Amino acid sequence: MSTDDIVTRVHAWMDVDPDASSRDELQKLLDEGNIDELTRRFSAPLHFGTAGLRGRVEAGPAGMNRLTVRRATQGVAAWLAAAGPDMVARGVVVGRDARHGSEDFNDEVVAVLLGSGIPVFEMPRPLPTPLVAFAVRALGAGAGIMITASHNPPQDNGYKLYDHQGAQIIPPHDTIVEAAMHVAGEPTLGERGSHLHTLLDDDIAERYITHVSTRYGLATPSDMPIAYTPLHGVGGATATALLARAGFTQVTVTPGQFSPDPSFPTLPFPNPEEPGALDLAIATAVSVGADLVVANDPDADRLGAAVRTRDGSFRALRGDELGCLLGAAALRRGVSGGAVLATTIVSSSMLSVMAHDAGVPFAETLTGFKWISRAGWNAGTTLAFGYEEALGYAVDDAVADKDGMSAAVVLCRLAHELASEGRTLLDLLDELACRFGVHAVGAVTLRFDDPNYLEVIADTMTRLRATPPASLGGLEVTAVDDLASGYRGLPPTEGLRLQLGAHGRVVIRPSGTEPKLKSYLELVSAPTTPGALASERARCDERLARVAEDLTRLLKGA
Repeated sequence: MSTDDIVTRVHAWMDVDPDASSRDELQKLLDEGNIDELTRRFSAPLHFGTAGLRGRVEAGPAGMNRLTVRRATQGVAAWLAAAGPDMVARGVVVGRDARHGSEDFNDEVVAVLLGSGIPVFEMPRPLPTPLVAFAVRALGAGAGIMITASHNPPQDNGYKLYDHQGAQIIPPHDTIVEAAMHVAGEPTLGERGSHLHTLLDDDIAERYITHVSTRYGLATPSDMPIAYTPLHGVGGATATALLARAGFTQVTVTPGQFSPDPSFPTLPFPNPEEPGALDLAIATAVSVGADLVVANDPDADRLGAAVRTRDGSFRALRGDELGCLLGAAALRRGVSGGAVLATTIVSSSMLSVMAHDAGVPFAETLTGFKWISRAGWNAGTTLAFGYEEALGYAVDDAVADKDGMSAAVVLCRLAHELASEGRTLLDLLDELACRFGVHAVGAVTLRFDDPNYLEVIADTMTRLRATPPASLGGLEVTAVDDLASGYRGLPPTEGLRLQLGAHGRVVIRPSGTEPKLKSYLELVSAPTTPGALASERARCDERLARVAEDLTRLLKGA
């Protein structure tokens, strides 16, 4: 694209950008002659996928800004209109977190929807993402929109779209929204004084807390010490109220991390998976004598946890470990009515073995809760429990998405019940490993700073398809499944699955929200005994490290 073309695009954008600060931002780049930066912002707009939009808060079509949000909402309005007058009449639940830009973006969403004649149910303040998913179903709305970038870096924001079932949209709905978004003209904007506007009150959060605490709360209060952190996000007030209502009376909040702060000042990265993210929460646990740390990410749809080990130190639990623990909790409660357990093709296979052993239906899905939440519906029943390894858990079908707050209640209840039996969460993980075999998991992730990272990732996937490895870590690659052609009846998706015989598998796929190429590794052993468990884990971990080393060289083209 020529410089003249870029400059023309910039001026066309500035002519309709409603935000004076964004226009000034672009004018400054023009005045500086920074064509490289303008090319980055205008050559490839944000893509509206099944996770909606997510990107850096900045001016231009490649960024999250008021004009991008305005056009996305026009796309949603067109999508609802195409679905029929009933969906339009049912209205849209609109929520936001406390990130940079969230209030302005929320205002744009409300104004565009009202101007399009669509009723709006607006959350009263920044609140957790699961409450929007819950509200869509509770209010019978036609859709839900949440302004959030979940666990992304502080400079990012995003736009998440739910359908009338309270689940993230799936193809082809995303393409319908994006097509309308790209041809959007000047919208008619409505005002909050419209009869179509309803400002929700605290009743929706109260209904959520009552539902979850009634279903999963303790019969008698527990004095088990728990350390909790919302990681400067919007989950703190709701999660602590929920835990208290569920019967946990000794919850200590990590000082300095309770109030929402979009800069996340005490964190290396606002994701409970990241090293160091739970350090302050663990220090809080040590100070109050707690053996369990629970954490929500900034929009409270994910759950992280750390536990005190037998030597007194703490370690964070992996996403798959939490998934197996919460799956075990579901099986302890009992699964009836044909309800299913579900996880994804990149998560540990242990849940499937646990479900089979218990005689409970199991479903394997593509990555993402847009698929997990539908696992029960696709089977003509409900989802008893579903998870993905990236700390996403669905323990209750009143929320058709991942929910870190209800998952925290279930985990705390499991820890409480085990303590009454003289056991711990780590003891239960050991018992599962002995019974079903060690399931060692790992990941190899390549992050790309190249602005053309999509091309780099595509070239890497093309190379792997053309010349897949014969072995990894000394283990033969016995099968190569191209997920783009479909796998075991699942819809096509970009990725490769490398089977390592009976030893395990590797799944390689591009991230749907970040400039990353991700690989998910799992190696499995036969069932073992308590006395041999430590050595079996060490053997699996050593083999996993060799596979990861070979895979890293392969992905880098070395």
